[in-house]
Amino acid sequence: MRALIRRAGPIRFSQFMELALYHPDYGYYRRGRDPFGRAGDYFTAEQIQPVYGLLIARIIRRRYQELGRPAEFTVVELGAGRAEMAEAFSAWSYVAVEAGGMLPPRFTGVVFANEFFDALPVEAVVRRAGRWRLLRVGCKDERFVWVEGEAVEGSLGGYLERYVPLEEEGARAEVPVEALRWLEKIASSLQQGFVLTVDYGYTPAECLRLPAGTLMSYRRHLADPDVLADPGERDITALVPFAALAEHGAGCGLQLVRLERLGRVLLEAGEQDEFAGVLAAGTEAERRRRRLQLKTILFDFGESFRVLEQRRATGPARDA
Repeated sequence: MRALIRRAGPIRFSQFMELALYHPDYGYYRRGRDPFGRAGDYFTAEQIQPVYGLLIARIIRRRYQELGRPAEFTVVELGAGRAEMAEAFSAWSYVAVEAGGMLPPRFTGVVFANEFFDALPVEAVVRRAGRWRLLRVGCKDERFVWVEGEAVEGSLGGYLERYVPLEEEGARAEVPVEALRWLEKIASSLQQGFVLTVDYGYTPAECLRLPAGTLMSYRRHLADPDVLADPGERDITALVPFAALAEHGAGCGLQLVRLERLGRVLLEAGEQDEFAGVLAAGTEAERRRRRLQLKTILFDFGESFRVLEQRRATGPARDA
């Protein structure tokens, strides 16, 4: 990246984030190091197995039934990591797709994205003299630094006007350029079914409480707002703008079903038998472990994360 900046000048943050996370040799997610769990940099709900997998599978089973139990039904998991949900989804055809991968063409089923969209490259911007300007990444004394670039126009400007109601001088924000592209790809491939996104994010009203933007890096379970340090050595995320994903998805044919806290969605999934099936186990020790998992999911992850559910009722128009 230093060589690229010296040759071409400061680069867009989306390019910096893409290289830092997904470079085939040096990117954070491509180096072969396991970022999950106690020995890694962060936990996700997917590590809380088997309870999380069983509850999400219940939701997907209901969607499968709503679609009339189609003979060909596929669960596509975006950003599957260790594929810890694969066993829970084993009743159906299961496909794991990472960022940069390809979706199955023209399938019926469910796209499940657990903390996938927050790690996709974004554009970073800053408010100056009543206008948004791109934040680029330059290099000074071998360190990566922010460089204020050109005024934002076109589609980026339209996005900021619609979804980022910040007007104070120096305010920062992000535009989820890659997340919006992924929604378009999903809408193109999913003929009938649902998109189930579990992530942390915000609504436009909540954006007013985020004048410094939402970019954050993670390493050894510590959060750091300096996202330019040690590229390739730490995770970089940005909160998901749920309203933008919902509206952009609707424009692609993905109808909004609901946007709710994860805890409420999982409570609904377990209410039929009061979680008896999820908590059932052969030993008391395992039953205690599952009860602790359920408590963690409902009252920790359940309050921090939201579920955005979208539906493709009919497939996109086929080529003539």
